[in-house]
Amino acid sequence: MKKPTPKLAVLVAALLATALAQADVNVGVTLSVTGPAASLGIPERNTIALLPSVVAGQKINYLVLDDASDTTTAVANARKLVGEHKVDVLLGSTTSPNSLAMIEVAAESQTPMLSLAASARIVEPMDARRRWVFKTPQNDSAMSQAIAEHMAAQGVRNVAFIGFADAYGEGWFQEFSRAAALRKIKVVANERYARTDASVAIQAFRILAVKPEAVLVAAAGTPAVLPQKTLRERGYTGRFYQTHGVANADFLRVGGKDVEGTYLPAGPVLVAEQLPAAHPVKKSALTYVTLWEGLYGKGTLSAFGAHAWDAGLLLTTALPAALKKAQPGSAEFRAALRDALEAVHEMPGAHGLFTMTPTDHLGLDQRARVMVRVENGTWRLQAGAGP
Repeated sequence: MKKPTPKLAVLVAALLATALAQADVNVGVTLSVTGPAASLGIPERNTIALLPSVVAGQKINYLVLDDASDTTTAVANARKLVGEHKVDVLLGSTTSPNSLAMIEVAAESQTPMLSLAASARIVEPMDARRRWVFKTPQNDSAMSQAIAEHMAAQGVRNVAFIGFADAYGEGWFQEFSRAAALRKIKVVANERYARTDASVAIQAFRILAVKPEAVLVAAAGTPAVLPQKTLRERGYTGRFYQTHGVANADFLRVGGKDVEGTYLPAGPVLVAEQLPAAHPVKKSALTYVTLWEGLYGKGTLSAFGAHAWDAGLLLTTALPAALKKAQPGSAEFRAALRDALEAVHEMPGAHGLFTMTPTDHLGLDQRARVMVRVENGTWRLQAGAGP
């Protein structure tokens, strides 16, 4: 067999280099499209269709799997995506328990992970494992402070807590307890329930017995309606607060009259059109709203879809810098992408302005939260809310 001529060898090398330069960027996505968290996961999945397919000349492939709101499945999906599909980055999952369980997969495979869940424990405290993990939803600590501030301003002196019996509920109880104590608000009950429970009658009885001035429900999606509906049916007339885990149309639809008057902290995107013109997130939030409603219709907006949008923005912002250092499909590229994500500065998203650092893998501040109230089946921005 003849050896290739020098010119042919150069040509072959050039063709190989071109092929490598054109390697696709593969994004592995696992979301809770079915199960108790489906009202959160479906808009996240639907947002993937709005994300760019080409960035800096590189094609982006999104491989989307359903974890059915199950922690074990989320981990299995993550292992499949990094092991079989060799993805360059993981996006997901929808819930805090699922995302917390996926951290080990991201760390072991040294694959950057963009979580769409709220628990601060996903990115805190920073350590060798979490240095591969980023997230887009506001921390429960920041939102707890917003609720405690609002309660204090409304003269609330004591509150009953009822939340999910998992990492989401526990994280919220810890953070809200601290925030409430600073405002001299007493937490007089701590009740829990499972995401799949059909009744919270016993928990409601115990809450009613202590006669709280307000109730905080620390749950997410449509299962968050259950405690509020149960307490309303049993005659409770005090104030209700929910977390940003209910910021979608399905909560309003399922809750109906039972959730009227509810207060909650939310990302600015939920009330983008109501924001003052000078609000720093109004323009970037409206960009997502316009794209979403153009495809899915008016009145269908979900803050959870916007978390996926912000994850996509972080990725597309970081990709050009990573592509200058290595080719997709390699360990070097994954490391470069992680470093580029950590260097994102003041990136305008749907929920806020993101500035990542080596010790902060969320990068949001007070500009990423507003207080809203359910009025006539819709969200209304509260006076004085915002940065």
